[in-house]
Amino acid sequence: MQVLLKAGREGVYYKAKMLHSTCKGYTNVTCKLIKEAVPKKKIEREVKILRTLGTHKNLLQLLDWNITDTPYTLIMESVNCGTLRSFLQVNKERLKRESNLQTLLTTVAYHIAHAMLHLSSKLVIHCDLALRNIMVNSFPSEVKLTEFGLARDLTYMRSRRGIQKGVDKNKVPLRWYPPEFFQHKTYSFKGDVWSYGILLWEMETFGTLPYPDMATPDEVIRNVCSGYRNIDPESCRPEICQLMRSCWLDPFSLRPSFKDIVRVLENILEDDHDYVKLESIDQAFFVRGDR
Repeated sequence: MQVLLKAGREGVYYKAKMLHSTCKGYTNVTCKLIKEAVPKKKIEREVKILRTLGTHKNLLQLLDWNITDTPYTLIMESVNCGTLRSFLQVNKERLKRESNLQTLLTTVAYHIAHAMLHLSSKLVIHCDLALRNIMVNSFPSEVKLTEFGLARDLTYMRSRRGIQKGVDKNKVPLRWYPPEFFQHKTYSFKGDVWSYGILLWEMETFGTLPYPDMATPDEVIRNVCSGYRNIDPESCRPEICQLMRSCWLDPFSLRPSFKDIVRVLENILEDDHDYVKLESIDQAFFVRGDR
């Protein structure tokens, strides 16, 4: 029996079980069925990038694929839940009651940053980093980046600073895109960093659409290019707000790298685990030892 995990613009993800065999040792798998309108060349590029990236604990691993007969299919490792966006929306009230919610969200952010660091080490830019493209196997530590339909491999490009592409409002997730894309038709590793900041904002608002008060693409583009940024989410820890803001710096050269981001998050999580909150300071016993 197939269970729907994610419905995207170009494909649908199902939880499935191999009936008569296994796929590289896996009985339970995730099947991505590609929609008919998606060109075969685009699927071939996605498969090539996934093979380049190889295995990483925070990437949804490609096991096998069929791009000979339609519907084109990618077979990937199994996950227990759907997208991180739907997970946070469904579990919003329960999570809000968690006393360590900010630590949980920071842990998720840390693992996603590790996935992006792996991409940058392979000279791959994702170009579609968003909460909807993170799958949840076990919250908060087992989250996996997926959806590489817009990704680009810069290995053989003349310039490794980024790619240039025309602005097509119907084909890019513009609410996640940086101002340099709209101003100069350029997208680089620091474009993914911008999108990562938007993803942090999405997490802290439990899957709210970025720039919720802006209705049209033109309004979003105009405001982003003029310096408008999403407001700090309520209850978001100051360190994450600061990181978020650093991801949205303009020009893009001022933004941190994913190596920087991983280091910042490591320090935050270390502080979380080094200090514990007492229910009341009066419950602690302070003893004066010998000098």
